[in-house]
Amino acid sequence: MNRYLYGALVLLATFLMGSSFSVGKIGLAHASPLLLAGLRFTLAGLLMAPFLWRKPLPGRLSDWAKLAAIGLFQTTGVMGCIFLSMRTIPSGETSILTFVNPLLVIVLGSSFLGMRYRLAQWLGVLIGAAGVFISLGGFRMHAAEGTWLGLGAALFWAAATLMAKSWGAQFNSWILTAGQMLFGGVMLLALSFLDEPVSLDLNPSSLGALLYLAVMGSIVQFASWYYVLSRSPDPGKTSSFLFLAPLFGVLSGHFILGETVQPALYAGGVCILAGIFLANRTGFRRPSAAAAGEGASHASERKGKERKGAIIRQNRSE
Repeated sequence: MNRYLYGALVLLATFLMGSSFSVGKIGLAHASPLLLAGLRFTLAGLLMAPFLWRKPLPGRLSDWAKLAAIGLFQTTGVMGCIFLSMRTIPSGETSILTFVNPLLVIVLGSSFLGMRYRLAQWLGVLIGAAGVFISLGGFRMHAAEGTWLGLGAALFWAAATLMAKSWGAQFNSWILTAGQMLFGGVMLLALSFLDEPVSLDLNPSSLGALLYLAVMGSIVQFASWYYVLSRSPDPGKTSSFLFLAPLFGVLSGHFILGETVQPALYAGGVCILAGIFLANRTGFRRPSAAAAGEGASHASERKGKERKGAIIRQNRSE
């Protein structure tokens, strides 16, 4: 892929991820949190539906259940916590806490799935954990409800990531995305009508925020990020650029909403961004010298057998 196109798409995707927090906070001035989140993803899923009619649908009921489970965690859990979180804390702070999820993926993957990670990735977890501790006020910790909801979003996202790693290969990627949006969005709407005072003020500001979140913050963001990942020779290296998303979240909160960020959050945020970078930058393992020598030996042996076979065939033909 052309490096300029690659860079532009990475910046576009991470900018849309980050800026969706501040645009979402604008929408919260006109709609209740769970209703806004539900409308966003139900609309995004419905807009994607006409383009999926030729894609292979899940064939078994168990596959549909897995798709619904991913939607429950990835859309209902993550986005419900994010939109509820932004009622009490700045959108930039919510974005930083939510993007702790790559660090939690390592902890959960190692604990429950037996996954093995590099030392640098564990170092990223430790640095990121220190960043969360600093962000929450250090030893004078005083966390608002929104802070715990932001961390809850990260936990839901980490669990959904591991589900997608385990089950994602069973689905077409576009079916997986649209399906989990629709399932999760409908569940958010149901929770809204069951568990919150529903409010919705339709005006240019609220409609603009909803369309931005559904089209740019969901469909375009997914399409650009998936395009880059699918064509990158090193997806781990590409994923390391996810640290840009909470940075854009803080910047958009400052410039769009005029949010002020406490010094402790800046210091903690730097640690969290560094941790995300290390946790995602997996790279490739180089083969050891012994393994390289063994590979060369096998290659030489194969070539010798091929030459011997050619000589035998030539003698037979004569």
